[in-house]
Amino acid sequence: MATNPMHQFNVYRIGPEIKLGEVDISFTNASLFMVISSLAILLIFNLGTKKNSLIPNKIQLLAELSYTFISKMINDTAGSKAKPYFAFIFSLFMFVLFCNMFGMIPYSFTVTSHIIVTFVLAAFIFIGVTIIGFIKHGFGYLKLFVPSGVPVVLLPLIVVIEIISYLSRPISLSVRLFANMMAGHTMMKVFGGFVISLGIIGGWLPLSFSVALTGLEILVAFLQAYVFAILTCIYLNDALNLHH
Repeated sequence: MATNPMHQFNVYRIGPEIKLGEVDISFTNASLFMVISSLAILLIFNLGTKKNSLIPNKIQLLAELSYTFISKMINDTAGSKAKPYFAFIFSLFMFVLFCNMFGMIPYSFTVTSHIIVTFVLAAFIFIGVTIIGFIKHGFGYLKLFVPSGVPVVLLPLIVVIEIISYLSRPISLSVRLFANMMAGHTMMKVFGGFVISLGIIGGWLPLSFSVALTGLEILVAFLQAYVFAILTCIYLNDALNLHH
């Protein structure tokens, strides 16, 4: 009998139950893979920057390429004013990427397939960017909701639309990542179930789809981390430069 494809998203407690009042803060499989992802990032970049050789090894090359990639992305989308926020954008990109990639390992757990994780990240970005916008521009930041060149008659309607669009940023940012990761992993599980059900003779077609889908999911895992980071840069650009 094929396994329920949704079972892979179950969150379960690891170790004793820990409560803070009525809130359960127990260590779970989701917590475990977030810790593993964070430690893997620290390990790779510690090894990559430990010996700055003229001819870099593979780990050093990976670290340098990652640094250059994120630096260029920030410069292209948010400009030089966003350089102080490089560490945050870089950490955000690598965390989402590693969580996505670890989720590709069989019997692992995909942290970013849960809306609570992606929404907390998106909400933190939204609140942080809004605070930066008001610190940089004061109440002048509200000009973001008043596009230039709009007829006075349409202005009230446009302002309402702009406010709704702005407030929906954390929802769209979090749902995009969560939905893509959850849908992809569900499809992989479904095709994997077909392979088991149909056996060696009848399972070759779903097996070929599974292999192709795995390659596609690896690409999606990278692209979703990139989209998450670049949208953060775009929001940061609005806060710093008040472009609209």
